[in-house]
Amino acid sequence: MAQSESLSAGITRTNRELADGRTIRYYDTAHQGRTAVDTRAVEEQPSIGELRLDPLVNEWVAMAAHRQGRIFLPPKELCPLCPTTVDLSTEIPDSDYEVVVFDNRSPSLRPPDTDWALPVSAGPHTELGSAAGKCEVICFTPEHGKSFKDLSPSRVRVLLEAWIDRTQELSLEPYIEHIAPFENRGEEIGVTLSHPHGQIYAYSYLPPRVEKMLAAAQSYKNSTGKVLFDEVVAREIRDDERIIAQNDRWIAFVPYASRYPFEIHVTTLNPVADLAELTEADRDEFPAIALEIMNRLDGVFGIDMAYIAAWHQAPVRVGRDLLRLHWQITSVRRAPGKLKYLAGSESAMGAFIMDMRPEQSAAQLREVKL
Repeated sequence: MAQSESLSAGITRTNRELADGRTIRYYDTAHQGRTAVDTRAVEEQPSIGELRLDPLVNEWVAMAAHRQGRIFLPPKELCPLCPTTVDLSTEIPDSDYEVVVFDNRSPSLRPPDTDWALPVSAGPHTELGSAAGKCEVICFTPEHGKSFKDLSPSRVRVLLEAWIDRTQELSLEPYIEHIAPFENRGEEIGVTLSHPHGQIYAYSYLPPRVEKMLAAAQSYKNSTGKVLFDEVVAREIRDDERIIAQNDRWIAFVPYASRYPFEIHVTTLNPVADLAELTEADRDEFPAIALEIMNRLDGVFGIDMAYIAAWHQAPVRVGRDLLRLHWQITSVRRAPGKLKYLAGSESAMGAFIMDMRPEQSAAQLREVKL
């Protein structure tokens, strides 16, 4: 049976069940009736993977060996993210959609079958854990050849509402500690499906970068009484060198110490902890700046730029007063035909070296004629 719920901005979410028991969620603006049935043969779900601690850096590593055989760059006529047709049954049973979210069929993390707890860190003697969490796929449009920048403002608004809805719902799971929606675009950074889509990873632990950001924010708050990210944004506004777009609710800038040839941070002028805290005004003003940023990025060299666009937000249960929501877009493209490879210093040592100043890339982005 379909289950529908009304969300913000006249958007409706309808839940359906796929043949193997996974949930698919349709996000619509026209109150479409979602009655299509998944007629594919039932396939066995992969078991939960392992969670191992790397004691040298005290970081968790998820082992998901079943992902080795997942689908890789299929042709358009076999794309599993397009709507279902007479000739092809896909992950989306309906013949059309606006935005959909469904549970990944090859997840790196999956819900535990019983009560779950993160193993106690004990160096090289840390017990083996199970890779608890959730991995979801979010499709931006049924149009296979499109990109985020090609979406209409109204479609971006639906997409934002889907991100918000998933953040709210996943936050209710007792084993979830952090939620990270992101989009990978371009074979250069490892995309395996070329249909416009993203993913939502809900972790049962704090990812390393989140832990590092939280520690820095806590230290700054202890010494100054101020929120670190708010001070960073204030400096960007004061310097006025690296800002590339702004409206009444949002600002986009190249950070002072960017790590990639093109790196853009987009955040609200009224700070919030996560997507769920965005006001109606924030939500309505997001599409314009999001589309401007993506069009500027592709306009720098007049080519499709490979990028990772990831939402950074406060963890579910800690640091809610320390970390701020922001959207980070990074591209390894430094020139047409040239990439910045994360080689010895970056990959081995974690020490980034930039070949161009952030002020230079900010100027290039601002100069793009839209």
